[in-house]
Parts: sequence; structure tokens; C-alpha cells
Amino acid sequence: MAGKPRVLVVDDSAVIRQVLSKIIEADPDLELLGVAGDPILARRRMEKTWPDVIVLDVEMPRMDGLTFLREIMAEHPTPVVMCSTLTQHGADTTMQALAAGAVEAIGKPKVDPRGGLQEASAPFLAAVKAAAGAQVKRQAGPAAARSAVPSTPAPATRQQAGTGRILALGASTGGTNALETVLSALPATAPGLVIVQHMPAGFTTAFAARLDRASALEVREAADGDQVRPGRALIAPGDRHMRIKRRGPGYQVTVGDGPLVSRHRPSVDVLFQSVAKEARDQAMGVIMTGMGDDGVNGLDEMRRAGAPTLAQDEATCVVYGMPREAVNRGAAVETVPLTGIPERLLAFAMANGSRTTT
Repeated sequence: MAGKPRVLVVDDSAVIRQVLSKIIEADPDLELLGVAGDPILARRRMEKTWPDVIVLDVEMPRMDGLTFLREIMAEHPTPVVMCSTLTQHGADTTMQALAAGAVEAIGKPKVDPRGGLQEASAPFLAAVKAAAGAQVKRQAGPAAARSAVPSTPAPATRQQAGTGRILALGASTGGTNALETVLSALPATAPGLVIVQHMPAGFTTAFAARLDRASALEVREAADGDQVRPGRALIAPGDRHMRIKRRGPGYQVTVGDGPLVSRHRPSVDVLFQSVAKEARDQAMGVIMTGMGDDGVNGLDEMRRAGAPTLAQDEATCVVYGMPREAVNRGAAVETVPLTGIPERLLAFAMANGSRTTT
């Protein structure tokens, strides 16, 4: 796009509109196109100038954000950041919005009675800037990836015991739909998966539930001490780091607080570094769509420990940031389209022997 990204804020709260406007206007890399109290008013504003990014409330009078989002994506696909209250209903609706094409989700900023921020504006600005660089287009659905994997996997149950290999995935902007594409294509016999998706606290429970419904795997938000086992995918909770730790013949996760790493919590780097240390060549690492470079250092540690490492290719990424950095720094030894990732994961799972590193 030419010039600075133009941002339209659509929210029925005058206080939120004021706060977000101030944050955008104070950033030299963004331009505030305008504000609107509901989608009807936003539509009138957009008839004059179409925004590059829309920050959209979930619940509003006259028309809700989800309905407006679907109209936008049908008429003129545009990067949309959903701004939601951290309630169960808000999280569930936000998951629907991400499935409908929104590229980012953030919690509404907390404000004091004078309208000041009680928390940093950095997460909001990062979400808007990531959205500004997003490729908003129709993505291949889960069925496309499902066709790439065996249709009749070996018999197994969700409670199948064993250790075997482990699959570690990291994603950010655009990752919610990309992860659904991958997980929905995996059979219940797949090795245990550990996943970091950059997402605010309060949203990851709903996200895990959505993936659980969409796949043959058991998908859950990770809790401290959960076992990593075949047929199970553990999602790092929002605002918590997740690591793996060897326990006897298998692995379990630890979930806890800690400083931001690579500007994130949960951090893909934190997870991948623990996988490199604990699982070495019995793990595979995949870095997927997202802005920035979180996960690249950890993926390189996995590579040096003997693990095969992949990056999602540019054509299928919503934001080709993290994968690009992984390729440029040599952390990812293979680049794969989104729909090819499940096949590569299963090929690793079925391979005999182990790799060694020199």
C-alpha cells in the first residue's frame, strides 16, 4: 500500500474510540482514517475512503461486528482486527470472526475513569501493524489438507499410550485458521502436538475448543503437568509460557508466568527451545504464518539438535514474517505450503530410526 496504513475504528464505546484514536494518532507509522459508533456509520465513512485496516468491536447496536465482518469479506476483503471483551461469549464470537476472515484478535484495553490506558498500547499497535501487512484472501479449507493425508490411519484411540515423537508448531497472525487446516487433517494416531498461537489470555480456551470440534485429535488448552501423548494437541494458554519436560519415557508440559520473550507470552521461542533440549531429534518443528521473528531462535536450536524443521511458504501465509526470518537465518531446512504440512508431519511420525547431529 502507498503511504501509511489508514485505520478505521468501529466501536460503540466513546471511551474506547477515544483511547484507540489517541494510540493510533501517536504512532508515526499509522494514520487514523476515522471512527464510527456502529457498522452503519462505518459504512457511510467507507463510501468516501476505504480503510487499509478496520478495528472492529464484536457487540454493537444496529449490527453486530460479526455480521459486518462477513459483509466486508464478501464485498471487499480487508484486514480486520477484532476487539473483544474477555468474556466467554466474547471469546466464542471472536473465534467465529477469525474463522470468517479476521486476521487478529485483541482484548479491549482497560481504561480508568479519565480515559487513560491501564496497560501498554504495544499489543494493540502490533496487532494493527500485523494486520496492515496481511494477505487477505480465500484460504484453502481444511478439506484440502485432509486429502493429503492417509484416509484410513491405523486403528487407535484418543487415550492411546506411548511416547514416540513430538510435533511442535508456532504461529501468530493468520495462525488460527492455518492451525485448523493442519490439525483437521491429522488422524487420532498422530504424535502428541504442542502449539503456541499468539493470542490474548481468555481466548485460548475457546480456540482450543474450536480445534477440538474440527479435528479427530483431542485438543485442549494446556494446564501445568498435562501429558504429551499421541492423539492430543496442547495449546499454550494466553499470557503463559509453555515448555515441555521429559518425565520418564514421555513428556509433560509446564505452564507458567515469566517475562516476555521475543516480545511475546506465550513465546514460540520458549516452547521450541525446551523441545530442542528435551526431545532433540525425536521432534519436528514447524513455524507458520505471523509477523516478527518469534520462534526463529528456538527453531534453529531444534535444527541443531537434529530435529527436522519446516516453514510455511509465502504463498499460503497471511503474514510472511516469522517463516521468512526462519528461512533467511537457516533455521528452517524446508519450506512447505500449508496444505502440505500435515503430510510432512505424518511422514516424520512414521519414519523409522532417529536422526543424529554432528
